[in-house]
This record gives sequence, structure tokens and C-alpha cells, in this order.
Amino acid sequence: RDKSFAFAVRMVNLYKFLTSEKKEYVLSKQLLRSGTAIGAMVWESSQAESRADFIHMLSIALKEANESDYWLLLLYKTEYLQTSEFDSLYADIKELLKILTNIINTTKRKRVDS
Repeated sequence: RDKSFAFAVRMVNLYKFLTSEKKEYVLSKQLLRSGTAIGAMVWESSQAESRADFIHMLSIALKEANESDYWLLLLYKTEYLQTSEFDSLYADIKELLKILTNIINTTKRKRVDS
């Protein structure tokens, strides 16, 4: 929860930077949407109605994380992000991808074992 929220905060701040300093509005808006959706879905998953619902919500968060991964890479390759900015953000998204994948896989295994 905390990591996904911290990532969302970084995405809001990155959006503000990209729009004000770089005058980039299209790609940054996509990243803002997907990057903040991760945390929203993770938080919502805490109120899941069932294990299947929990997996479904985290799977959506994983899809949003994959999309954020794409937008970050695109912003970097099109030189809107410098290497130092990109490396830090990219490490965060890769960590979120691993965490979400592990939680989903573990929960699926528990569902089968039950």
C-alpha cells in the first residue's frame, strides 16, 4: 500500500514538472492516469469481497503498472526525462511490478490449496 501510494505521489509531481517545465501534456497525462491508478486499485483491494475479487483488483493494478512502465520508458527515450530521473522512477515501477506479481501468484496458489 505504502509503495503504491508513494509512487502515485511521484507521478503527480512528475506530471507537474513535465507540464510546467517541459510543456509535455499528452504522454504525461497518460502516465499520471496509469501511475495513480496502481495505488487506487491496491487500496481498493483491501476491501475485496472475496479472494477472487482481490486477485482481480490487483491484476488491474498490475496492468496499470505495466502501462506506467511503458510511459516512463517512452518519456525517457524521447528525452523528456534525464537518466537520473528515469533510473529512480524505473526502479520504483519495477519493484511494484514484482510485488504485485508475487502477491497475485501467492494468492492464486492459496486459493488452489484451500
